[in-house]
Parts: sequence; C-alpha cells; structure tokens
Amino acid sequence: MQYRPLGRTDLKLSAITLGTMTWGEQNTEAEAFEQIRLAKDAGVNTLDTAEMYPVPPGGETYGATERIIGNYFRRFGDRADWILASKVAGPGRMEHIRDGNPRLDRANITAALDASLQRLNTDYLDLYQLHWPDRKTNFFGELGFKYDPDDSFVAIEDTLEVLAELVDAGKIRHIGLSNETPWGVQRFLHLAQSRGWPRVVSIQNPYNLLNRSFEVGLAEISLREQVGLLAYSPLAFGVLSGKYLDGARPANGRLTLFERFQRYNNPQVERIVPRYVELAHRYGLDPAQLALAYVTSRPFVTSNIIGATSLEQLASNLASTQVELSPALLDELEALHLSQPNPAP
Repeated sequence: MQYRPLGRTDLKLSAITLGTMTWGEQNTEAEAFEQIRLAKDAGVNTLDTAEMYPVPPGGETYGATERIIGNYFRRFGDRADWILASKVAGPGRMEHIRDGNPRLDRANITAALDASLQRLNTDYLDLYQLHWPDRKTNFFGELGFKYDPDDSFVAIEDTLEVLAELVDAGKIRHIGLSNETPWGVQRFLHLAQSRGWPRVVSIQNPYNLLNRSFEVGLAEISLREQVGLLAYSPLAFGVLSGKYLDGARPANGRLTLFERFQRYNNPQVERIVPRYVELAHRYGLDPAQLALAYVTSRPFVTSNIIGATSLEQLASNLASTQVELSPALLDELEALHLSQPNPAP
C-alpha cells in the first residue's frame, strides 16, 4: 500500500480509503466490521464517512453509518490507528437533519460535529469536510454554472471562521471540501492566507473514467496548492465493472435497488462502457480493477475512496493497487475518453 501526504500536513493517507456509505443500508454492522478488518490488513488507514450516511439518506437511517464506526472503535479499540474523516451536510431537502434547514453556519456546524463525534465514539476528527457548498453552484452532476442573483448563502468566511475555532478547540485536526468548484477552493485558500485560518487540505469530488471533469479546473489547483483529491465514485456506482452491461440489473446492485441514482445511467454511458470493458479484457485485466487503478494513478489524487457490499468485492478492489497501467494502455484510455468525454459528470 502506498501512503500519500494529506495536503501540507504530517498525515499520510493510504492510497485507498475505505468508503462507508452502504453501512446501515446495504450492509449490516457485522459486515462493516469485517470490511474494516480486511481493509486494515491490506494497509488501509483511512475511513471516510458523513453525518447523512448511509445513502440514500433518510430519517430512519440518519447517522447509522457513524454509529457503526463508533461501535467498531468500542469493540476493537484501535481509533488511533485510523485517519477518520466525516462531513457536515449543506442545505437541501432533508427534513430529518436539523429541522430541515442544515446550513454551513456556526450553529449547524457546531451541532453537526458534536453529534458526529458522539456517534463515532471519538473526541476528534482527523478531517472534517463540508459535504457540499452552501451556495448554489454546479455540482452533483451539473457541468455548467447557472448564476442565481437571488441566491442567499452563508459566506465562506463565516463558515471557515467557525471551522478555525473548532480546530483550535482540538475537535478537528484538518478541514476539507467536497463537491466544490475551482472558485470555491481558491476562496477558501485566500481566506486562510489572509486571515491566518487553517488551510483546506483536500477536496472530495467525483472522479472516474466516465467523469474526468475534475481535470479541467481543479487538477491544477490540487497540484500547485497541495489540496489533493479524495476521489469518490471511482467505479461510477459499479457501472465501470461491466455488471450492468446490456441492461443487466444484478439483484444487489445500487442501480437496481435505488432508482434515484441515474447519474451513471444514460445513452452516452451505455455506448462507452462496453468499450472500456473490452479494453480491460484485451489487456487481461478486470474492468473494475482497471478503472480503480487509473484513478489511483493520477498525480492529483491523494486517496481513492472505494466501497463494496461484499468482502469479495472489497478484496478485488483492494487488489487494484497491484495493477500497473502501461503507456500503451493509458494511450488507449485517453483515446476512448476523447471519443466520449465526461458522459456522466
């Protein structure tokens, strides 16, 4: 397992992070414990979660994933072995989170963090991330920015100020962003420099062979400013494994269980995915491992967040760290991308 610096901090994350958003919905607590132990044995040292997990979010399951992780720490007592990351929810239609009005302001962030710490059975987080911006901007599948002059949002300086205080209080070691834009990242960095507040150390955005939009404006920022990508959805909800080819709907697949996830289900994806799968087979590789290895290999990626619903899937995903991509294969991947760029942003 490789280990990579988290921004300009002294922490080093494993190149693979264990994602947790299925725990409490598709996975039981016992299954989650097994996944953690398997990942740890493989050298993974980072867990990523969020207050709103599991996904899809709902009032009955809200916070269940964090509680499972907290119960794991109670049982195994190895909290100090892990880099633990969680997220605070931004505004959205979620009536079960803080009376239906979660915002990235002082009251909401403080309440969210205290509740997360209690569920996680810890007194600090190594990384606390803003799950998505408070303002209206292009994320969650939107490529183009649509300006709303009437948008009323919590100012980034107000958000960063309270996070700085929570760092000073020892409840957070470092702060990160998620589903953020180039303007947002640069604004956070500017405020940190001008006001002496903590610098953001990471950005957690989607990145996979079907969605390389991160490369357009954010990759340069990641590299020059050392705000590395924590890549989520590296398999595009499993689509890049090839298991949904020809309209297949495996019984436990997320696209089978949850119709709301249409981000990776469109005609462009249906045209290009078979070509990625065929390319993997031509090089004697498992399609999922190829897709994961590509993400992990990118120079702006600090860690690749993988998730699984079975130990077999997890073991195969972890083995992707052993896959080497030849220059010829990388050239063919680039040609496919150019033929159908970002079919599922």
